[in-house]
This record gives sequence, structure tokens and C-alpha cells, in this order.
Amino acid sequence: MDVIELLPRLHMLRFPVGQAYLWRDDDALTLVDAGVLGAGRTIADAITSLGHTAGDVRRIVLTHFHEDHVGGAGEFAALSGAEVLAHRLEAPVIRGELPGPPPRFEDWELPIHAEAVKRLPTGEPVPPASVSTVSGGDVLDFGGGAQVVHVPGHTDGSIALFLPAEGVLFTGDTVAASPVDGTVIPGVGNLDLPQLLDSLGRLAELDADVMCFGHGDPVIGGAATVLRQVVDTH
Repeated sequence: MDVIELLPRLHMLRFPVGQAYLWRDDDALTLVDAGVLGAGRTIADAITSLGHTAGDVRRIVLTHFHEDHVGGAGEFAALSGAEVLAHRLEAPVIRGELPGPPPRFEDWELPIHAEAVKRLPTGEPVPPASVSTVSGGDVLDFGGGAQVVHVPGHTDGSIALFLPAEGVLFTGDTVAASPVDGTVIPGVGNLDLPQLLDSLGRLAELDADVMCFGHGDPVIGGAATVLRQVVDTH
């Protein structure tokens, strides 16, 4: 796993598939997504390398239920004692109570998915012992007040997080950056593409300067303009 500083308060944790983000408020940390199966200990070691402890993480916010975002959540929550948060529609899947609906791949997305599956660790993740639920419009106690934005389309309960005081937007998989040329694109492997595009349009209305994706290099500076250009071309 690579640990990359994006801002003084923000680090990206990059896994073989996908990435998570660590936000710092003084000594209190928030983890946005939790990486792949087996990532819990790796995340804890990365936090130690940054001069903190796993116990400094107050909450793990999961943008949706896919395994490359929640695989390490149960393990890291057990190590850290952090609260796990997800949208109410995602929580039963993350807790292992219900199966998640499979994505509907466009033909051009199938090779991307097949390549990603090759790099995913195998096995069943340990679900978090408990998952607290959030809804669109909630404000979480980090980053000066993190707004929860319900962005269905990739999954029914996908969420984004917007930190207005910092200009930082965590999009989950509603938006991505191409691994080929870094072009910002709508997320792939969606349940409902028209619904995702509608959600993307609502994210474009936010005044984001920094945009952090589940896949691909973040946008540092001018994120809202970039996102509006994506909306205009789709």
C-alpha cells in the first residue's frame, strides 16, 4: 500500500485495487473507506508511520458496500475501536445480513472489472461488529462539518462526503479518474447509470476544490470546474 500526502490534513492510502483516505483534525482521525480484504493491519501500520495510533481514528465512513471499499473495515474497527458509518441502505450488506446487488457492466467495462478482480485478495471479509447509519443531509463531526450527500446510481446507498470549510469532496465511486490518462469520468460498474449521472450533476453544484475518488488520481485544485465539464459531456 502507498501512503500519499495530498494536503497537510489529508492522506491517500492506495491499495492494489482502489484507495481510502485519512483525514486529520488535530489528534482525531477519520478514515473514508477501508480498502480491500486484509487491509486493516496495513492501515494501522500506515497510521503509526504518520505519528498516530489506530486508536486515534474516531470513525470509518464507508461510501458503499463493494469489497474494495469495505474489505478492511471489520478488521480495522476491531483494532481501533472506531465507529463504522454507512448509508442505511448499505448497512445490512456491510453487516453481512443481505447480499449486495451485482453491478451492471457496460461491454467496455468488462475488461476493467476482470483485471481488477485478478488483483483483489480472495476470501471473505469479517463484517464490522456494528454499523451506524447515516442519511443524505447529515453532518459528521470532522473536517469542520462533513456533509453526507446521498448519491445513488453506483449502488442504491452510495454516499459522498463534502467538507465545505476545506473544499474537499470524497466521491466514492460516483466519479473516477481513468487509469490510462487521468481523465475524470463517471464511475463504472453501476446499478443505474442514468441515476448515477443525476447524482454526479448534484456533486457538480458543490464548490469543491479537491476531489478524491475511489479509483484514480485525485484532483487537487479546481475540482468543481472539472466536474462540471464531465456533466456537460454526458
